[in-house]
Amino acid sequence: MALLTKAAWEMDRKDPGKRRRRGPKAGEAGGQQHAGKLTYAVLLLFTAISLFPLIWTAVAASRTNERLAETPPPMWFGGNLFSNLETAWSDANMGLALFNTTIVAGSIAAGTVLFGTLAGFAFAKLRFRFKNMLMLLVIGTMMVPPQLSVVPLYMAIAKLEWIDQLQSVILPFIVSAFGVFFMRQYLIQALPTELIEAARVDGASSVRVIWHVVFPAARPAMAVLGMLTFVMAWNEFFWPIIALTQENPTVQVALTSLGRGYIPDQSVIMAGALLGTLPLLLLLLLFGRQIVGGIMHGAVKG
Repeated sequence: MALLTKAAWEMDRKDPGKRRRRGPKAGEAGGQQHAGKLTYAVLLLFTAISLFPLIWTAVAASRTNERLAETPPPMWFGGNLFSNLETAWSDANMGLALFNTTIVAGSIAAGTVLFGTLAGFAFAKLRFRFKNMLMLLVIGTMMVPPQLSVVPLYMAIAKLEWIDQLQSVILPFIVSAFGVFFMRQYLIQALPTELIEAARVDGASSVRVIWHVVFPAARPAMAVLGMLTFVMAWNEFFWPIIALTQENPTVQVALTSLGRGYIPDQSVIMAGALLGTLPLLLLLLLFGRQIVGGIMHGAVKG
């Protein structure tokens, strides 16, 4: 054993960079794992299952209502896509609906990220009385069904004369208990207390600590929370259909006008659903890498 150790020491002395050049093998700690054929097959299967509803929506939007009623249904694209999109755009007032939904979803996402980060930082790193009790109350609000608050909330916005106005669907959801809990759990691990204390020693005020310390540390989680909240607000249907009308709709409210009539035109409905989905797909293409990076960064931090 001593001879082997001495021989290894001599080799390292002659070539000290040899060990540094030799990377870890697959299967070792830090080594790169290679997927097998079965893994790729499973991934392709789940990808096809996930994409099928979107592809079927596009196929149905490119056909006529009569063709969709036939058996078997069409499985490939037809030639009526653009005409159905034009009909859905004009009949459902889709331009105004997309504009309103962008404002509503963007405002709710921005408010949830901002207030969730501030409250999450307070619950994670600050000391104050009844902190644990207040956190339990925040989590408890997540267990209350939203249907229970519909009547008092509608009475409140009617009293404020906000019926059919966008603030009626923005302000009730601009802060969420999930956002507070999500940011608290992230900042407990990602933001060292010593970093905050060092900023305090340097004379930083609370605003500077939040802007220069908390926000940079929380940026990956803020991106994930903002994306999830934006998608959830974009797809919200229950409260907007109560508070808004067809004269000032969001996307989900506007789509309800396409299903009216004695025989609803399924191809036009699918075309409207496709129009309402395209902005989310564009958002995913533009910011998908940042979102995945934020999720992975949070996983490593945890």
